[in-house]
Amino acid sequence: MTTSTAPAGEVGSIVERLRALVAGLPAQDGVAVFGGVYLTVTEAVATHLAAGDVFADPAAVARLDVLFADRFLTAVDAAAAAADAPAPAPAPASTAARARPAACWRPLLELRRHPGILPVQFALSGINAHVEHDLPLALLDTCAVLGCAPDDLSADFHRVNDVLAQVEAQVRERLAPAPAELEPDGPLLHLLSSWSIDAARDAAWASTLTLWELRERPVALAAASGALDDGTGLVCRCLLTPLAGPGPH
Repeated sequence: MTTSTAPAGEVGSIVERLRALVAGLPAQDGVAVFGGVYLTVTEAVATHLAAGDVFADPAAVARLDVLFADRFLTAVDAAAAAADAPAPAPAPASTAARARPAACWRPLLELRRHPGILPVQFALSGINAHVEHDLPLALLDTCAVLGCAPDDLSADFHRVNDVLAQVEAQVRERLAPAPAELEPDGPLLHLLSSWSIDAARDAAWASTLTLWELRERPVALAAASGALDDGTGLVCRCLLTPLAGPGPH
């Protein structure tokens, strides 16, 4: 395995980009809600990288962190560019596909200001998109940069996932009503019970291994990657089913 070229400063740059993103949006904006969650994740990873107390290969994790974050930030930038651009003449399908955010991010980006969606839903939808879709692809990108296989980064992959799980627990505690306040048969309890960070992490690793085995079969790889994107987007849209009435929440 080659040495990563990602300096620790690049992770710091990601932290600053996320801070600027969150600061520039209304607090109730769904992208700001998830951006705040992701900022917490990235700050935690940066702290562990600086301390050298968790990861076996800090340089590789730094590279993974940068490639991972760039997928979310690229989706946000693509949505902003599309919103600002004048309506163009119909573009070829390939060009239009490149200009759109990934399918897994479209539910959050399209519904980010919906008054009937609760903050915890925005947070979980973003976590789902980032873990189930972006994390496997970012790990494969990291393997390509470092000249290694997923198994070489397995231990640190799961340590990054541990950080994500800790933050997900904090999100539920901070943004979701206390269990005693939830209606026993209510839709929010049903939604919160239907999604699991552990299941998402396991699916992400399985997707990584599947896509890795297809790396020399470009047609099959493209089909599997597209199905992963679409399937993740479907779950994200379900997580954003409106549950609240109009007005602040």
